[in-house]
Amino acid sequence: MIEMVNVYKKYPNGIVAANGIDVEIKQGEFVYVVGPSGAGKSTFIKMMYREERPTSGDIFINGINLATLKPSKVPYLRRQIGVVFQDFKLLPRLNVYENIAFALEVIEETPKVIRKRVMDVLELVGLKHKARMFPTELSGGEQQRVSIARSIVNTPKLVIADEPTGNLDPDTSWEIMNIFEEINSRGTTIIMATHNREIVNTIRHRVIAVEGGLITRDEYGGDYGYES
Repeated sequence: MIEMVNVYKKYPNGIVAANGIDVEIKQGEFVYVVGPSGAGKSTFIKMMYREERPTSGDIFINGINLATLKPSKVPYLRRQIGVVFQDFKLLPRLNVYENIAFALEVIEETPKVIRKRVMDVLELVGLKHKARMFPTELSGGEQQRVSIARSIVNTPKLVIADEPTGNLDPDTSWEIMNIFEEINSRGTTIIMATHNREIVNTIRHRVIAVEGGLITRDEYGGDYGYES
């Protein structure tokens, strides 16, 4: 599903965030991306949804080469990918239902389809009873659940999560992980950058470690591998 071939990324300030990365990720996998701060994890993640473009090399998502994809086609690519951020990125003037529905409105889905899909994902994340509340009325964990619901309402084959539990307390983090596990069990590929050692060591999946712009470790059922 995802393939990076000899990918380099050098920023204008001279920092090399990807230094010849080669990796393949299959449909349905759950992959943790770990590594110290500044190691290149965020760049690795962002290149998968074309927030960043490689300096050289090829990145394929479902056969589409992101390195050569025209800017006008990027919005269509992102409709196939769900992205979850550490800081939620919810629209403050829209309620929970409207925040999730917005992702479908921009692709001009019918009101009937929008209502069904929004209510289905709200049920999955346990927030049907808070559909009319606004982000400021929710806890951090609830806001992250809304963010996850929004990311999967288009039924994407790939969900990319960048430190999704970074701003959450431990109990809430486990609740969020249970949701990601359920999403993955339905066949969705999950790529998650994280610093949460306990989660990685407890819920075992493939671990890709990034350091100095290189993949230094790639193992199935691996542990976090760094000191807290």
